[in-house]
Amino acid sequence: MATIVLTDDHILLRNGLASLVKNLGHEVLFEAVNGLEFTKKLNPALLPDIVLLDINMPEMDGYATAQWIKTNHPEIKVLALSMYDNENSIIRMLKCGAKGYILKDSEPAELKSAIEALMTKGYYYSDLVSGKLIHAINKIEDEGNDVHTTNNLSERETDFLKYACTELTYKEIADKMFVSPRTIDGYRDVLFEKLHVKTRVGLVMFAIKNGIVQV
Repeated sequence: MATIVLTDDHILLRNGLASLVKNLGHEVLFEAVNGLEFTKKLNPALLPDIVLLDINMPEMDGYATAQWIKTNHPEIKVLALSMYDNENSIIRMLKCGAKGYILKDSEPAELKSAIEALMTKGYYYSDLVSGKLIHAINKIEDEGNDVHTTNNLSERETDFLKYACTELTYKEIADKMFVSPRTIDGYRDVLFEKLHVKTRVGLVMFAIKNGIVQV
């Protein structure tokens, strides 16, 4: 049995989640309408195993809340519940410390699987996210980290890779690195080829797996 906290500003959804979590045999410690209320209600002497965390909330959103948990209570596993299936949202939540990411319209069976995976393996990504992330991870693992180590990357490529793990656009990265957007496109394409990935998410996962950025 896992101890769980629900943080979502939609009352009906939160109530439904609470019933579902209880029916799955887990305990709901408390509920919160946003990250700010979560931080106030959290008892350091009774930390939950998992926080089910909405992204889009008033006052303190899911990104800020996940970052706060990562900084103050890294032992708590964050499972993001979102309507967003775009790369930027996924990357940003991973950077903020989320260990799982599922969509709000997922079947109850997926929530069950997610909770079980978080408790046993420490992470869970939905089929949608897996389609974008796990392929990149497997490519790196199958070909061996020794083949695609950071030794193969130039200093500028490594700098670009770190910026790619942020929510900055490619144009903003170009400004940060004092180069043209065309040069950034070149860095990106070279890294795609070197690391055998096809998306920005793939770059992020390589950086995480190889310790270039910390999650």
